[in-house]
Amino acid sequence: MSLINENVPDMKKEYIVYKLSECAKYACKMDNELFTKYNVKRGLRNEDGTGVLVGLTKIGNVVGYEKTSDGLKPIPGKLFYRGYDLDDIVHALLREKRYGFEEVAYLLLSGELPDKEQLASFKELINDNMPLDKKTTMNIIDLEGQNIMNILARSVLEMYTFDSNPDDISRDNLMRQSIELISKFPTIIAYAYSIFRHSTHGRSLHIRYPDENLSLAENFLYMIKKTYTPIEARMLDLLLVLQAEHGGGNNSTFTVRVTSSTKTDTYSSIAAGIGSLKGPLHGGANIKMVNMFHHLKEAISDWTNVDEIDTYLTRMLNKEAYDKSGLIYGIGHAVYTISDPRAVLLKELAGELVAEKKREKEFAFLELIEQRAIACFKKIKGSKKQVCANVDFYSGFIYEMMGLPHEIYTPLFAMARIVGWTAHRIEELHFDGRRIIRPAYKNVLEEEQYKAIEER
Repeated sequence: MSLINENVPDMKKEYIVYKLSECAKYACKMDNELFTKYNVKRGLRNEDGTGVLVGLTKIGNVVGYEKTSDGLKPIPGKLFYRGYDLDDIVHALLREKRYGFEEVAYLLLSGELPDKEQLASFKELINDNMPLDKKTTMNIIDLEGQNIMNILARSVLEMYTFDSNPDDISRDNLMRQSIELISKFPTIIAYAYSIFRHSTHGRSLHIRYPDENLSLAENFLYMIKKTYTPIEARMLDLLLVLQAEHGGGNNSTFTVRVTSSTKTDTYSSIAAGIGSLKGPLHGGANIKMVNMFHHLKEAISDWTNVDEIDTYLTRMLNKEAYDKSGLIYGIGHAVYTISDPRAVLLKELAGELVAEKKREKEFAFLELIEQRAIACFKKIKGSKKQVCANVDFYSGFIYEMMGLPHEIYTPLFAMARIVGWTAHRIEELHFDGRRIIRPAYKNVLEEEQYKAIEER
């Protein structure tokens, strides 16, 4: 039953909503001193900024500092996939000039690197599962114009109805579902964007069938824009590798683990992860970074003038310029301190694409912004915590150089992270001693009421 009767005049409806909202405004207020009093870890963070340990994993390991007798010591960031250093994985792929996302997916799902025969069979399985059935394609068409992350979530939920065994959480069935999701994400995103472009910009509608002879990264570029350069394909593959996994504590992966702990079906759990990733404080950050960079290119006249750059970044940190949020997007991370290994690798690997697209001046400007933003942050904030550029600082610019539209930046993140999500779901449902994740909240209503009485 609707809270607001349709027969109530519009002005009265608006007033009721306004009144409820105003009441909620005061009901949501919380005395910050109570967090300290009850030792509540806001945002599941300790006082030193580290994450509260809530689980164990063997999948990803995010390292940004080491604990010493004197406290936390910042160290260059490291990211490990099943014990393998991401830096080593990426450089091995570069040396051998091959695509690696499928291999990384195999590693994260199974815990082992595949041999040549296993990898070939896995790639064949991925390609076999990449096409969408007619009903899913038609439903994507019906959802034209909506946010592509929402279309992705709805398409995932719809997969439940086409699964002959959707609620089975046995390990074999979870692995089958995981492979199908990894395979279909590129096609869903590509089709959703094609329909979005057709409905909002009047472009011709092109639904391209995936090619069984292409890698996942190549297939995505083929379905999105048909033609692409070898450098673009390799760069996209590396971006997918870099974003495939980031430990169990990032918001979307933790969401998947929380929902999985209830033993809900795979599709409901993954849709929840998509909803988490969509948020601008998580997967949507790369778009904010690109928009900010476009603004800085206009606002700063001399892209090589350190004083001019510092002056403007200082104004941003003081909430006097750009969106007045006090943020420099792409700078800072919850775990990494001296460096984010993904950002370091992206900066290192982007050179060939930058040269192909003739964007050297912009890239040099971006690098200088990174350097000066870190310096300005330290000077203005006076914080002991070291900050660094995160993966979003460079990923959006690289997507833009490839000619990829902003609407698919966050879906691309999901296309990579579905590997980590499914690996963590399998682990959550099949480790010994598992329990439903159920933290506690302290109700402080009475204390707030007593304080209000005393203040009177």
